[in-house]
Amino acid sequence: MVQVELNLQDIFSESSPELAVNVEAETWENWFHRWLENLQSDLPPAPSYEIGLRLTDDAEIQSLNAQYRHQDKPTDVLAFAALETDFPDYAEMEDEPVYLGDIVISVTTAQRQAQEQEHSLKTELAWLAAHGLLHLLGWDHPDDESLMKMLKQQVIILETVGIDIDIEY
Repeated sequence: MVQVELNLQDIFSESSPELAVNVEAETWENWFHRWLENLQSDLPPAPSYEIGLRLTDDAEIQSLNAQYRHQDKPTDVLAFAALETDFPDYAEMEDEPVYLGDIVISVTTAQRQAQEQEHSLKTELAWLAAHGLLHLLGWDHPDDESLMKMLKQQVIILETVGIDIDIEY
């Protein structure tokens, strides 16, 4: 059984209570737990895993995107992996939790994309969080083939939490 500790920072809902994200912390924790169970083959061996999730707005994500990716525009999700793709093998750390990294999602962009895709904000947030998680685990999409493989994996792990997304492959 995979254990995950999620550090959730919902800056968006704190700054815009009238537009609050209606996804409970318990739901986020359940999603990440189920996703990591499904992705065990991509995980380094550890007793537990830690992930940071920050829900923010376009202004903050644009600042982060400019700083870290040199793209001065908002984006939907950023992932900051804490580990290299080749996980270190530290025998002395086998009893310690492994910090996988941070995922930052712009709720402002997620709201627009949810309307465009004609699904709920909750579904879009789950889609973006799953995408960010795959990046934390070393997945990437430098070309169309790897993007399709990653999108298929997102669909699979979203199904584990009862979210069905129909995408064209």
